[in-house]
Amino acid sequence: MLQIVRAAIAAFAALFACAGDAQVYPAKPIRLIVPYPAGGGTDFFARTVGAQLSSQLGQQIVVENRPGAATIIGAEAVAKSPADGYTLLLGDTATFAVNPTLYKKLPYDPLKDFAPVTLTGRFALLLVTNPAKLKAASVKELLDEAKQSPGKIDYASPGPGSPHHLAMEMFKQRTGAQFTHVPYKGAGPAIQDLLGGQIPLMFLDLAAGAPQVRAGKLKALAVASDRRIAALPDLPTVSEAGVAGFEAWAWQALAVPAATPKEIVARLNAEFRKAIAAPEIRQKLVDAGIDPLQSSPEEASAYMKTEGAKWAKVIAEGRITVE
Repeated sequence: MLQIVRAAIAAFAALFACAGDAQVYPAKPIRLIVPYPAGGGTDFFARTVGAQLSSQLGQQIVVENRPGAATIIGAEAVAKSPADGYTLLLGDTATFAVNPTLYKKLPYDPLKDFAPVTLTGRFALLLVTNPAKLKAASVKELLDEAKQSPGKIDYASPGPGSPHHLAMEMFKQRTGAQFTHVPYKGAGPAIQDLLGGQIPLMFLDLAAGAPQVRAGKLKALAVASDRRIAALPDLPTVSEAGVAGFEAWAWQALAVPAATPKEIVARLNAEFRKAIAAPEIRQKLVDAGIDPLQSSPEEASAYMKTEGAKWAKVIAEGRITVE
């Protein structure tokens, strides 16, 4: 009987200790893992919103860059971290929707190893050309030219399985046009060769593409969003240009290890909503070409599953593999 009483006391003590930890959260700095190098769009988002979250939570948000292997290195690090709310992941389309189909072996399961906190933002994708190398002034003209020279028009991407690559693969599948993929190691080199005329075509995110379009260095044929965008209001969507129902985004989401207490997930969700509602933060994101998002954890999880199924179909039909 004495042993039973002692076990009960210990259990209640542990329960109250856990409750106490949740109530005082956060009691120390929080790591925010960015699975990309410093200086990119995801890193900019993390540092901009992270600074606001630090102010709100009273604890520093330490942005830690863990680039490599299509976000796998950073995602694996978070998946294996303690589920205490002190390690967060700012993952994206690849992390949560594409990698499970693209890679034969993946050291994490996006549905089992993470608890989504919220969707955070998305980047519109522009279908752009170098007008000095490709004369097409519309999606229709591009498709006409592709049909006349099947497979002879190259397109760039930041790498296999990137949103830019998969958007073009879906475009090919929906239109029957043939283009040849030229993968690069990152967006920077791809854009450099696009501007230099070594390659004539690609899907490019709004943040990187809009300034070049406005300067006349690139020609935007359409945007892959479900509606026209404020930054380029005269630009038709791909769907408006004749590819009905076409929609592709590069998007991000915030997640924590799967066993993180629901109270902490709810707190992070509430604080994130508050952070991106701040006018100065929202404006910084919009100015950088980011469409800020917010959602419940359940909505984020549902979106990840929908996107996973969508891109799995594109990957399978295109027979896309990465070793």
